[in-house]
Amino acid sequence: MRQLILTASIAAALGIASGCDRSPAPPQASATPAAQPAAAAEQVVDEHSYAEPDKVRTNDLALDLAIDFGKKQIAGTATYSLEWLDKNAAQLVLDTRDLDIRKAEGLNAEGQWTELKFALAEKDPILGTKLTIEAPEHPTQVRVTYATSPEASGLQWLEPSMTEGKKTPFMFSQSQQIHARSWVPLQDTPRIRFTYSAHVTAPADAMVLMSADNDPKAARDGDYSFKMPQKIPSYLLAIAAGDLVFKEIGARSGVWAEPAMVDKATAEFADTEKMIDTAEALYGPYRWGRYDLLVLPPSFPYGGMENPRLTFATPTVIVGDKSLVSLIAHELAHSWSGNLVTFATDKDAWLNEGTTTYVQGRITEALYGQDMADMEHVIDRDELKQEYRTLKPELQRLSLKPGTLSDPDDQSSATVYTKGAWFLQFLEKRFGREVFDPWLKGYFDHFAFQSITTAQFRDYLKTQLIDKHPNVVTMQEVDQWLYEPGIPPNAPVVESGKFSTVNAARIAWMGSAKLPDKTITDAWGTQEWVHFLEGMPDTLAQAQLTQLDEAYRFTGTPNGEIAMRWYPLAERSGYAAARPAMGAFLERVGRRKLIMPTYKALVATPDGLAFAKAVFAKARPGYHPITTGSVEAMIAEAKPMERQEVPEALHPVDPAPQPAPTK
Repeated sequence: MRQLILTASIAAALGIASGCDRSPAPPQASATPAAQPAAAAEQVVDEHSYAEPDKVRTNDLALDLAIDFGKKQIAGTATYSLEWLDKNAAQLVLDTRDLDIRKAEGLNAEGQWTELKFALAEKDPILGTKLTIEAPEHPTQVRVTYATSPEASGLQWLEPSMTEGKKTPFMFSQSQQIHARSWVPLQDTPRIRFTYSAHVTAPADAMVLMSADNDPKAARDGDYSFKMPQKIPSYLLAIAAGDLVFKEIGARSGVWAEPAMVDKATAEFADTEKMIDTAEALYGPYRWGRYDLLVLPPSFPYGGMENPRLTFATPTVIVGDKSLVSLIAHELAHSWSGNLVTFATDKDAWLNEGTTTYVQGRITEALYGQDMADMEHVIDRDELKQEYRTLKPELQRLSLKPGTLSDPDDQSSATVYTKGAWFLQFLEKRFGREVFDPWLKGYFDHFAFQSITTAQFRDYLKTQLIDKHPNVVTMQEVDQWLYEPGIPPNAPVVESGKFSTVNAARIAWMGSAKLPDKTITDAWGTQEWVHFLEGMPDTLAQAQLTQLDEAYRFTGTPNGEIAMRWYPLAERSGYAAARPAMGAFLERVGRRKLIMPTYKALVATPDGLAFAKAVFAKARPGYHPITTGSVEAMIAEAKPMERQEVPEALHPVDPAPQPAPTK
């Protein structure tokens, strides 16, 4: 999943957060990490699932579902083909959240379905409800009849007015991290993988798609069948339905979108086939058949979701200049790191996101050049430094200790994305690409279609890279990256020459009120503008904001990455002229990363809090449940203070630390 989008196109690229200090984060780790257990002795426990996959595992899932837009409900059956590993096990335990469980049945030795006893435990606010099915005879298949709740945390139902075309309702899922259990009862843990098939009925005017073998030529008739032949973890289970049409990009790639969006999306994502070819040249064949993209309404809470064969993408990256298409490089990279080799538990999320961010950077460099890759590394690492100023040390470890996360949605993005990628960049620099690249390709091959832990990664790294090339990297250095907070002092440093120009322009303007020459700023892409804004002090004077806005039209920008930096700065500075466009932006966009910084700035003052509540009341029907929960919590926890007057003239100062964007 990518809420943080860092790659770019030839035109430009976006960036994430930072001031202008480009030095590595200060070391915060101890010199001698504690020894870690070997993978062979490791006991793998998923704290966020009730399932017991050491006793019985789902090998295949067959769904037979009906979509009802009027009821905002999916109803039908889920049938599990099971492998019983413990002969003494008498129960199948599944994860659910707000599901109406109507019946459980088992397939007996005579091939007959017989009813099984089941029980639902008390609901946990994070984990949901444990479903226990009595199955002492170890049936090879169990079938559950159920229906979802209209408030399912993993589904969003949109009225026609909330879509691009304004004529047809829309529904889509978001299963990661543990939201699949809200629309399918299942063993909702990445510890296990399963194949799946589905038969889905829907209104005849709704095209249904899943993270499976979608046929670009499928008839829209309200009756659809799907098959996913490769084994996937539960968080990659995905479904969508609405007024969707297909347009080809290449021989194995294309875009699904609403009719009014499909041409714009296809043009924006035109480099997709080149990205696939580039990734294959680095890390081996793409193993999932097709790679298509589904462009969702702007209420999608994330930048993208790497559902196999069908990446879900936010339309907020479609701005007409390809400057935000890093989303594609990131989600495509998940086809190797995450979808192919998967973290076994949320404690090891960096194995997905950190490795993917590293691979994304290599795709960027290969297609768009070293300068672009360097800018992205600088932006990423500056953001990490800002987040680590306040982040608890226990969340700065790549491999989290048990009990660190109560809710898996609360991972530190800086850690799992940026520190994870930085670690692999450290290994690459030490060993050289001629050694490291074949090792990483071998890693993907060795663990293909498996779910692994950090300890297993560590063992493979030791035996297949470090032991074979002695005196390059020590295991003590490896363990400092994996098990200690902070960034080790030997982390490689990257500089960006292009950002030197941005920094000089900002400093000169702060001191003289003279805007940089238009010939300079006309060449800037999204990354340069993000870096320009991120380096500003915490507040600016009204005259300064007005000057910037008149010159660069930040208020009302269609670029969400710029908006998420400009509107908080405007709000902290009391720049009321931005309020109308700010409100429209918050009502239109539901992507958490883009809107949460602005909500945070608003709730800091009494009048801003009132404005935030009014905007949220209008925006809420179009927000995804995940986004709704985030905004509700921020408003509920707000402690507003009266805004301080901003002086009319500000002297050059070091930028104040900014909160890291929610991703």
